[in-house]
Amino acid sequence: MAKLDGKTAVITGGAGGIGQKTAELFLKEGANVLLVDMNQDALDKAKANLQGFGEVAVAKANVTDEADVKSYVKEATDKFGSIDIFFNNAGIEGEVAPMTEQKLEDFQKVMTVNAQGVFLGLKHVLPVMSEQKSGSVINTSSVAGLGGFPGLSPYVASKHAIVGLSKSAAVEVADKGVRVNSIHPAPVNTRMMRSIEKGQDPNDPENAKEEQTSSIPLARYGETEDIANLVLFLASDDSKFITGAQYRVDGGMGAN
Repeated sequence: MAKLDGKTAVITGGAGGIGQKTAELFLKEGANVLLVDMNQDALDKAKANLQGFGEVAVAKANVTDEADVKSYVKEATDKFGSIDIFFNNAGIEGEVAPMTEQKLEDFQKVMTVNAQGVFLGLKHVLPVMSEQKSGSVINTSSVAGLGGFPGLSPYVASKHAIVGLSKSAAVEVADKGVRVNSIHPAPVNTRMMRSIEKGQDPNDPENAKEEQTSSIPLARYGETEDIANLVLFLASDDSKFITGAQYRVDGGMGAN
């Protein structure tokens, strides 16, 4: 029997690399999946890539807009009848610059997407799960949510905020049988890291990648599958006694 038979999963940032790979894994394990993203073309391509694996639907939504969040929650429950898994994953990296050179509007944008987006998802998904008396939420933070990283202060602040939101939600809904955990990836081979590398060294992004890799004991970036495998564990009953936890998937960075 597949680990997620008959369950419904909602994935924000669903058209991105981590979102798509996680959706693929969920579908292979028997789940129905609703992908949420701002880009309709990217959603359509993701759906085409995934529909051979199982039942996948898409919803165009801005995770910072409360009406849009309510809409994707309603779409999931109307179409599938429940939300059993919520991968609260959408996020942006922001600009790479010293804190004293960061623009207020850029700080606000990163905080709005990464922190407010996670908050709104929790606000509107948790009541559905609480009524069901079951559910698993996985919030995407970062290794930057557990430490300091130069040049990325808005991103770091937003990812720390996700830890606080996750812990608070976990204790608020534990008596309803709902679990909330956060994951903390190291750099992953996706578009986001290409952007950060270019910001760190515009003339030689590959050098920036080498420097990032040198800080990882396993001497490589993570792959989307590495993250998806952890999310599957936290989504499934294999982790049924785990809530309020912060899971590193970082190639050993936290051991330094």
